[in-house]
Parts: sequence; structure tokens; C-alpha cells
Amino acid sequence: MSEYCLFCHEEMIEHMSWATFFTQKEAAFLCSTCQEQLEEISGAQCEICSRPLEKLDPQYVIGNRCSDCVRWEEDEEWKGYLQSNLSIYVYNDFLKELISQYKFRGDYILAKVFSKKLQNFLQKGPFDYLVPIPLSLERQFERGFNQSEALIVEAGLAPTQLLQRTHSEKQSKKSRNDRIHLPQIFQVHDTFELKNKSILLVDDIYTTGSTLRHAAKILKKEGAQSISALTIARG
Repeated sequence: MSEYCLFCHEEMIEHMSWATFFTQKEAAFLCSTCQEQLEEISGAQCEICSRPLEKLDPQYVIGNRCSDCVRWEEDEEWKGYLQSNLSIYVYNDFLKELISQYKFRGDYILAKVFSKKLQNFLQKGPFDYLVPIPLSLERQFERGFNQSEALIVEAGLAPTQLLQRTHSEKQSKKSRNDRIHLPQIFQVHDTFELKNKSILLVDDIYTTGSTLRHAAKILKKEGAQSISALTIARG
């Protein structure tokens, strides 16, 4: 049976060997050419946001942190809310196009590309709630689905809808300074007990960290003990 790459739609040719008959085949969603363009984050990285430190000018590296996270943690309004973010891939040109096709052009099936990798990371650490970053109702209607929720579902796990988002202008249109000084964009559903709970937020891209910190801040104020995040890409 023919299989096709979910991104470039080229046919994927399986090379048969004796081992093929004795090993369980793992589903492949990208052809080898596309798969090779996904660049996993490795080496020294910021202990808070996963930013690769080797790609930064040394003046923007302070100990084991990038200068952005140092600024966040020096700000009394934001320090201590987000424990850490783990990003899987570098946000290179290929991943930017793949996520754009997935997120803005409604290609839901591309969530499968990340499913196995997300499973591996999500099984490593305990948490009480696995929470997708929500879209506003207007934005979700526009896109047809919540890309963060879809990532969790396609990884075979159950999301918990702790947060509700108010409608706002697209984050991609805002400067870093504007994102930092946004009014609170989330509300917490009051049907959940958050006291002393460990929460893992899931989103597609970590850019400035503003969205995740807004979510972490309101959850912390509602009694959560710790809030971390898992994202596909570190922008």
C-alpha cells in the first residue's frame, strides 16, 4: 500500500529487508527529506525556555539562562510563575512553513507528525493536568480547531480544559513589549481543584513566553503548585 508524506505529498518508498518482517513498523508521517529538515534542539540551552545558547551572542547568555528569561525573572510582576518550558525543535524555515500549514490553513492531520515525539516527552514527567493553551471562540471558529489541543489528542492523551481565553488581536502582530504588557487574557474554569496541583501547558511555539506566563500566572494565583510547558518549537 502506498503512503504519502503529509507535508510534501511525495510517495514514501519503503526499503524492504529481512528485518522488515521481524520488527514492528512505526508509522511514518513525513518522507525522509522532510524529516531531515526537522532540527531537534540539542546542546546547551536556557534552563527555563530551551533556547539554544550556542546560537546566541555571548552577551545574551547569563549563566544557564538567556537574557530574555533573566529579564522575566527580574520582573517582580512575572518572576516564578513559569517553572520551565521544554521545546522540541528549532523554529527553522521548514518548521515555520509546516506549522503555518497546520495552524493557519487548517491542515489538522499534520498534528500526527509530532505525535510520537510528544508521547515520548509527555511520559517522562508526572503532572495532574495536561492543559492546551486555548484560543478565543472567535479564533477557534476561524481556524476550525485548537492546534494545541489537537497535538495532545493525536499523541493519544486527554487534554484538560482549565483555561478560557478572551478574544484579542493575533499575538504574531504584536511586538515583544506589547505582549509583555497585555492585560490578563485568560480565565480559569472554576470546576477544577487547583490547589497544590502540577500543571503542564501545551502550545505550538514559544516565542516571547508571554502567552505561557499569562496562563501560568493565573493558574498559580488559583493555587497551582507548579506550572511548566511543552512546546513544539522555540522561536
